[in-house]
Amino acid sequence: MPNRNILYANTLVDELARAGLRYACLAPGSRNTPLVLAFARHPAIRVFSHLDERSAAFFALGLALATDTPVAVVCTSGSAAANFFPAIVEAHQAEVPLLALTADRPHELRDSGANQTIDQVKMFGGFARWSVDVALPEAMPPPVALRNLRTLAARAMAIAGGEPRGVVHLNLPFRPPLEPTPAPGDMTEPPAAAQPRDNHAPYTQVLKAAPAASPEAVVEQIVAIFEQHERGLIVCGPRCPGGAFGELVSELSQRTGYPALVDGVSGVRFGYPGVIGGYETFLFGEHSFPPPEVVLRFGAIPTSKWLNQYLDASASPVVIHVRASGVWADDSHRVSHFVVADETAFIRALLPRLTERRSAWMQRFAEAEARVWAAVEAGIAEEPYFDGGAVYDVVDLLPEGASLFVGNSLPVRHLDQFGKPGMKRIHAFANRGASGIDGNISTALGIGAGRPDAPLAAIVGDITFYHDMNGLLAVRRCGVPATIVLLNNDGGGIFHRLPINRFEPEFTDYFVTPHGLDFAPAATMYGLEYVQVRDREAFRAAFRASIDARAATLIELRTDARTDLARRNAVIQAAVTPRNRFRRDVS
Repeated sequence: MPNRNILYANTLVDELARAGLRYACLAPGSRNTPLVLAFARHPAIRVFSHLDERSAAFFALGLALATDTPVAVVCTSGSAAANFFPAIVEAHQAEVPLLALTADRPHELRDSGANQTIDQVKMFGGFARWSVDVALPEAMPPPVALRNLRTLAARAMAIAGGEPRGVVHLNLPFRPPLEPTPAPGDMTEPPAAAQPRDNHAPYTQVLKAAPAASPEAVVEQIVAIFEQHERGLIVCGPRCPGGAFGELVSELSQRTGYPALVDGVSGVRFGYPGVIGGYETFLFGEHSFPPPEVVLRFGAIPTSKWLNQYLDASASPVVIHVRASGVWADDSHRVSHFVVADETAFIRALLPRLTERRSAWMQRFAEAEARVWAAVEAGIAEEPYFDGGAVYDVVDLLPEGASLFVGNSLPVRHLDQFGKPGMKRIHAFANRGASGIDGNISTALGIGAGRPDAPLAAIVGDITFYHDMNGLLAVRRCGVPATIVLLNNDGGGIFHRLPINRFEPEFTDYFVTPHGLDFAPAATMYGLEYVQVRDREAFRAAFRASIDARAATLIELRTDARTDLARRNAVIQAAVTPRNRFRRDVS
């Protein structure tokens, strides 16, 4: 540790590792040199090197999504830090644990016109759960200053990974020398009063005790509600807990007779018996289903437009939302009971108090579910092949335990509508916090890095792919093979679902924005195999070959947005009017 900067950086990074940090994403620069060296040289932290900050931040986001632990992302000063912002917003909205470490110029250079110097203090505003402008390193710091770095690391990890999870921003100013060159007079080793704990233990352990209040009264109240009402629904939105939660939701559904309607990226869609995934189709455009008397919600607001509209129009007198983080997620403001509790523990406490109930209500949803998947499978067998069919096939072809990332805007909706539930466990992810199309490739590759033993597939649209083509560098640079399915309808296909589609030429010129890009050279530049397909047989063969080989492949399916929408509508029509034969003519 030849100078004060190296001492400070090593102390902070060492304590982050002791507190459990295992991954860091680094972007190159000068001012962050002490931090880069500290991370690169620490044996307990795996480092991923990126050339640009936006991709680094979204890759870190994907790592944190896959591992559910805080991941650090590090950059130099100036606009480099501003490139973290989209990923910071997504992490905050989706409750993903992230540590943003931004190097900065010393205080005397702020507001001075100095090169590459902007106001970085609390620059992420309310999107960071905690922001600290860390003190400048001193030549001869008192022991308390170095102990402060260690407690700072412990607190940062605890807040980022706490409830609710989110972003912690540490802004770290440095004066030269930034490199590990000797500086006469600088302390190079911590004094006895600032030494780390023995046996690699963290300096400060942040322990979380169970809430003092007993949940018994709350659970008994909910049980009484369930016993009084036969027509109930369990709704699992995005980002539900992992572990035993999915199995418990399935058991709760069977015990109560309440259908479990589970989002494509809830974590409960794939691998659990009896769940319902066809609601976006059988609730489309009309509400022939009677309103539920009780709705039990978990996770964030569902992706499905028609499910959300059905729940809002139903105006159920009892809407219970259980969320450990305590973060509000009810844009229609229908929640009658907001329960801040561990979701898995809550269901475990409910189950022994419930008697199993069979109902015609449950059977009605099961029959609608069966009609949907019969219509979907019949529709996919018809020509032309369409993007929803490709998403169905990806779910069908992925092996047990695979990772699947779906991009915004259409792919995540296609997964919600065409991703058939089944007993095969697939770990599905999406950036549904802010639902942006930026950084999606990088997030997907970060997920692959966090789950290296699982095959990774990503489904993205052409505009989403265009927004983050530079993220493809991580395939080779970070060693993350991925099968990327590019649904290319030459523009913003989702806008065809909006009323603006009737207004030309503005609709095509300013909303769809056709680009005419050839994406094959992008695959070549970043070292991916490239396959272009047009029909189902070719798509399934190319996808299966890439997944089986764990290859890095870009599979481009060129489709037409208007035809895709017509195919989707035909499937819906066949599902809601089952006596009609599926029509070949979908024009």
